[in-house]
Amino acid sequence: MERRKFIKNLGVASIGVPLVLHGFQAQAMTSMLNVSPQAEDRVLILVRLNGGNDGLNTVIPTSNYANLNIQRPNIIVPESSILDLNGEIGLHPVLTGMQEMFQEGNLGIVHSVGYPEQNRSHFRSKDIWSSGLIEAPATSGWLGRKLQSDYSTYPVDFPSEDEPHPFAINMGRGVSQTCQGTKANFSHTVEDPTEVFDLSQGDFVHDGSCNSNQLEYINELINQTNLYGAEINKADAAGNTLSQKYDENNELAVQFRNVAKLISGGLQTNIYILNVNGFDTHGSQVDELDATAGEHADLLKAVSDGISAFQDDLKLLNLEERVIGMTFSEFGRQIASNASYGTDHGDAAPLMMFGACLDFTIYGNTPDISNTIIKQDAVPLQVDFRDVYASVLKDWFGVPTSEIQALFEQSINYHSLISCKVDLGLEEELEFVALNIFPNPTYDKTTIQFVCQSEWVKITLFDVMGGEVKTVVDTTLRKGSHDIVIDLSELNSGFYLVSIQKESGSLTSKVQKK
Repeated sequence: MERRKFIKNLGVASIGVPLVLHGFQAQAMTSMLNVSPQAEDRVLILVRLNGGNDGLNTVIPTSNYANLNIQRPNIIVPESSILDLNGEIGLHPVLTGMQEMFQEGNLGIVHSVGYPEQNRSHFRSKDIWSSGLIEAPATSGWLGRKLQSDYSTYPVDFPSEDEPHPFAINMGRGVSQTCQGTKANFSHTVEDPTEVFDLSQGDFVHDGSCNSNQLEYINELINQTNLYGAEINKADAAGNTLSQKYDENNELAVQFRNVAKLISGGLQTNIYILNVNGFDTHGSQVDELDATAGEHADLLKAVSDGISAFQDDLKLLNLEERVIGMTFSEFGRQIASNASYGTDHGDAAPLMMFGACLDFTIYGNTPDISNTIIKQDAVPLQVDFRDVYASVLKDWFGVPTSEIQALFEQSINYHSLISCKVDLGLEEELEFVALNIFPNPTYDKTTIQFVCQSEWVKITLFDVMGGEVKTVVDTTLRKGSHDIVIDLSELNSGFYLVSIQKESGSLTSKVQKK
């Protein structure tokens, strides 16, 4: 077998299976990621909540508390203990660190994130979130495809003198497919940053056989691991950590502390993926005698305390404007609880972003909770997770929108989530961000997102017969991206047309009121 064919076959067979050192898994991407020069030192942290996090027990819709109590009376957190955020939603009482971050503008909540026709299988849904693909087989990750397009020969000739750092590091016990390329996985794995190299290579003699070609490749991977490990070790030794909030008994907090040391120590890493297991809470999600305690509360506290300690460290290290992060899970849970003091597989769930460069605190509408229990009913989709990925690539890393669209199979809608945007130029924004409406359909409010020059803009809502329903905006707006909320709560169910008139051109799109 030819060596390059073996590499390709290994890449497909080992999707999401990077080298694992001492059992600690970690995936990070260096500045070798082909991004805007303005964003070469920026970092994205992905925190994966494996098992399907119960979003309604994490971000609690307090404005619908009475109906939520009908749906899940045996697990609902007492209303008086919920940490209020804005009078409509609150956090589980153990999320005190996240509440403080929210109050400081360092935590944002995107409501009801998922994908159309949600698959409730752990395995399939994890594949979808990691690959960013629904229709196509999950043989590569969304970041792996980006890397593969930039470095088509990888893993051959890496690391190099110009690019000595690993492409990817995944910290946690779960193995991510996110950085799987078409030939090999771009991720590198670490248990302890001080013990990441000196793997034995043994004696190797190439005898010209097929097996020798494969052994040669494995030998090269071991050599690559040792070289990358030496750079990680060097960054760890040079790095620092200043926060006193890290808990040695919190595994996620320890992982975050290691990441902070690597960033401060100069590792040229753009992306880290961390994993937390245990969110498949079919039973014993809460303590039968205390709904504020139990397995889910313990998991949420570990996540909140780890992230808030890390954010505190970034501030003390003067690195907070270099890093943003997000939490996500393969799906949410159903609205109604089960008889085992737990919840079953559902659909959409809140996605939380953290960092000093967020452009929002709450994005989307509070989930509507019915007073009628419907078997298998779950929170419906508002924001497609792939649009969140794409928006981060565009605004945080400055990846051209033409490259981003090529990574995904659906037409991308961009959301304004980041304040420290990389300036791609208004012309490129106008070409790809014409008019985005979400959620659509909606029960009450919807947000229209568009880009304009510094110009007069009039936004009008019409019914399908062409009758004018209301004027939403009629004024001069600044140059750039805008999010405008339209209240449809008093309108009859049906379809309406949103018309945007502006000097640079007109836009029209349809919205459905349920």
